[in-house]
Amino acid sequence: MKLINILIIGLFFLGCSPKKMKPESNTESVKLKVMTYNIRLDITSDGDNAWPNRKDFLSSQILFLSPDVFGVQEARPNQIEDLNAALRDYKFIGEGRDGNGEGEFSAIYYNSKHLKVEKQHTFWLSDSPTVVSKGWDAAYPRVCTYGLFTSKDTNQKFWVFNTHLDHIGKEAQKEGMKLILRKMASENTQNYPVLLMGDFNVEPNSEVVAEILPTMSDSKHIAALKFGSDGTFNGFQYNEPVTRRIDYLFVSKSPEVVVRKYAVLSSAIDFKFPSDHFPVYAEIELK
Repeated sequence: MKLINILIIGLFFLGCSPKKMKPESNTESVKLKVMTYNIRLDITSDGDNAWPNRKDFLSSQILFLSPDVFGVQEARPNQIEDLNAALRDYKFIGEGRDGNGEGEFSAIYYNSKHLKVEKQHTFWLSDSPTVVSKGWDAAYPRVCTYGLFTSKDTNQKFWVFNTHLDHIGKEAQKEGMKLILRKMASENTQNYPVLLMGDFNVEPNSEVVAEILPTMSDSKHIAALKFGSDGTFNGFQYNEPVTRRIDYLFVSKSPEVVVRKYAVLSSAIDFKFPSDHFPVYAEIELK
């Protein structure tokens, strides 16, 4: 009798189709390795520090750090080609500041195995941002490249803005950053996390940085772990202290954006740096 009852119960459960469960929404956080790097333009007057003598070092450094996304500044078209050839898993977005693929890029590279681009654009830091132009008291045309990225693993979206502010024009620096912040606000209608990076050519006590701080956090200030020098511009001077901090990584002010690590990396081989700037590196979690 007991055996018959067990068989009946088993047949009953086999005949019942289980309820279909709705898949849970993906709440997994995204851990990103992020970097900004002024790679120094290719100019023959740099002599021993000219690009052909350091491009392999710089490319291998990037490959070793394996950032998910990073911005470069001062990259001329031939340097973009060299980076593309060396960084096989990476793609980039951006336009040269002189138009038609010419001039220095403030490009954003991303690991295409992990990230995809939903939207991208480059604009000029001037009163005519949609065309090649030089703004205010700037010595050169300056651009900002930005993109909306999606993690292929979690579908988390985030923005990256990368720029290189003018090295002379104080008004151009300040007005250029104001323009970037306005563009950031107008694009980010869904309130996704935002990363702002680049060579700002100003130090932390500047009016430019003061413009950013109400809405964004300096990743150095909020990082749980910090490493490396305070300064980021070395000028290829191996034996001199590096004190000027002009390269930055800012993040949205949000409890959902956590900076785990921040570093300024001063790698050298035979007393030579791969650039006249150090790369600024951070590990960030988007919850």
